[in-house]
Amino acid sequence: MSITDCCVNSLADPQMTADAGRSLARTLYDLPCEILLSGELGAGKTTFLKGFARGLGIAEDVVSPTFALEQRYATRLHGELIHLDLFRLSQSQARELVFTTDDHEGIRCIEWPERLGEDLDALFPRSIRLQFEEEGTGRRLTTFFRDMPIPSSGEIGEWQEDMLLPGNILLHCAAVASFCSKLGDILQRKGTILRTKTLQRAGKAHDLLRFIDFGHGGAPKGRITTAEEERTWEQWRGKYAGMRHEEATDMFLREKGYASFGSIVAVHGLTLPSHLRATTEQKVLYYADKRVKEDEVVTLEERFRDFNARYGKAKEAEAKQWLAEAKALEKELFPEGAP
Repeated sequence: MSITDCCVNSLADPQMTADAGRSLARTLYDLPCEILLSGELGAGKTTFLKGFARGLGIAEDVVSPTFALEQRYATRLHGELIHLDLFRLSQSQARELVFTTDDHEGIRCIEWPERLGEDLDALFPRSIRLQFEEEGTGRRLTTFFRDMPIPSSGEIGEWQEDMLLPGNILLHCAAVASFCSKLGDILQRKGTILRTKTLQRAGKAHDLLRFIDFGHGGAPKGRITTAEEERTWEQWRGKYAGMRHEEATDMFLREKGYASFGSIVAVHGLTLPSHLRATTEQKVLYYADKRVKEDEVVTLEERFRDFNARYGKAKEAEAKQWLAEAKALEKELFPEGAP
């Protein structure tokens, strides 16, 4: 698999390095997961992994396995973490150690993967690779994601055309995608590792099947649909009968081969408790969607008033729920204040 996303962070000190490691634990989607760490001695890899372990719920202190070669830890949600250090090994020894753990089902972190002496892209076709480099008195960390496919912007545009997505929804999706990019950039500058391109694409695709809900009052007042739209939408309603647009869009994306990407879109709606939005991308998409009124970025309070004006008492409980969850996310993601 080619690189599908990339994140660059400037880490000024060890605390930022540990926090970046913790943030990597919040952007994991598939198991098994291969994480490759490259960088000179003293580049911050061990500090990063300590933070990563904390993010995975590992209570014990992570130590470098330079002499033990391998350490194993139980994570809270991602199976077993295997930590390998190849620094002191010959090429043949490094290959033997790595190959003996090829059947792992959790997370495998490999320091000094260059010791394998092979094309790492071929050896680890689905991986997350981290490159640590000196940058002034701190570190520059580049994260290359090759672990899950995402649809291209062109693919999403073609789907929107095929589904005859109304113009107001296209504008809303474009505005959410743009706001997602802004929020992603802010978090990246703070040292958070996240999938910025993936997040932007999720914003563009999140309301792909929004018309499925039109029968429940989702269509804008005064809009008259064409016969062609109704025929097209009815076909999709039949295919995803009984689903709201979030679940239907997730299912559609899974059928296209983008299951992990679909899981980001699946939880942007009003019907799930906040603890099911576990990854950074899921949280940012949910928050961004609640900040965009039609195609305009507004405050949560203004969006709440607009929602109540549209739906009234019928959805008052839903509105209060999403407002509370969005405010909690705003405080979590942007404690310094709303962007």
